[in-house]
Amino acid sequence: MIKSFRIDIPQADLDDLTDRLARTRWPNEVADAGWDYGFPLARLKELAEYWRTGYDWREHEAKLNELPHFTTEIDGQNIHFVHIRSSKPDALALILTHGWPGSFLEFLDVIEPLSRDFHLVIPSIPGFGFSGPTSERGWDAVRVARAWAELMRRLGYERYGAQGGDFGAGISTALGAVAPEQVVGVHVNYLPTRPDPDVEVSEADEARLDKVRQLMANRPPYQALQALTPQTIGYALTDSPVGQLVWIAERFAQWTDPATPVSDDRMLTDISLYWLTATAASSGRFHHDAPRGSQQPCRVPLGVAVFAHDITLSVRPLAERLYDIRHWSEFDRGGHFAAMEVPDLLAEDIRDFFLTHIK
Repeated sequence: MIKSFRIDIPQADLDDLTDRLARTRWPNEVADAGWDYGFPLARLKELAEYWRTGYDWREHEAKLNELPHFTTEIDGQNIHFVHIRSSKPDALALILTHGWPGSFLEFLDVIEPLSRDFHLVIPSIPGFGFSGPTSERGWDAVRVARAWAELMRRLGYERYGAQGGDFGAGISTALGAVAPEQVVGVHVNYLPTRPDPDVEVSEADEARLDKVRQLMANRPPYQALQALTPQTIGYALTDSPVGQLVWIAERFAQWTDPATPVSDDRMLTDISLYWLTATAASSGRFHHDAPRGSQQPCRVPLGVAVFAHDITLSVRPLAERLYDIRHWSEFDRGGHFAAMEVPDLLAEDIRDFFLTHIK
């Protein structure tokens, strides 16, 4: 059964957040620390104070409730999603999947341009946001993909495309693998490509691969903690709003293009979603479970958008060994959160791939 859903956070939860922020115990900081030791204290205090006294969740909640929200249960798990039908009855459907530390909110600015030509389904990954905490192990990318295939079946879509970045990219390619008869194509804006000594690449691509090698050799601390002990870090993030704030704000600071920053209000809405749904631990578990799933190759046509300031930049010759690449775009601006940073570029690239390269 599919049910309508309305966001209505209890006032007591908002009051508790305000109270906790007011009682934050701050660590000291060495003089002229900058970013050498982590997120700067002055900037974090500024964000926390704005979250406490200036940011208005109710304002953003009301805007979000202008969208058509729904929930359903699949594979024993609550699934939240936004479903927007195009004015074109015969439009192709697209399922858009977010990543971490994002949410369905990532796609707010691409809804209007994409809905001109596509029916849109924008779910929250199990364990994230209004899909609520997961209560059992095993929610990897393949299991989520199977849930998405069932969701699209329930909505009556027999033919559709998939799009995503970060974890959403992995889930989208997994969806193409588990439902190749229904998925006409997959578009991603994040596609890690590992070095392969048997593939000859250009000097520019070799520089990209050096960055990949550095990431592989020096696993980011957030990733190591969430992949190895997500429950342990979950205690701190679920109990301390400033802990949750800096855990995600640091990712936005480091993963976005300085020329296309995400506004504090948009970022705080995303962070508030994690805090108010108490999904820090369950979303972190995806880092633990996602790599453990057995995924078949994705054989459906693939479109790739590469944004200059992403965490890693894809190398086409390596990608072509694994995927049926039909479309490849490179942009000189935008970072990891492309749907929020450069929604115009991403929406146009998605439209171009599905309307031009997919029959």
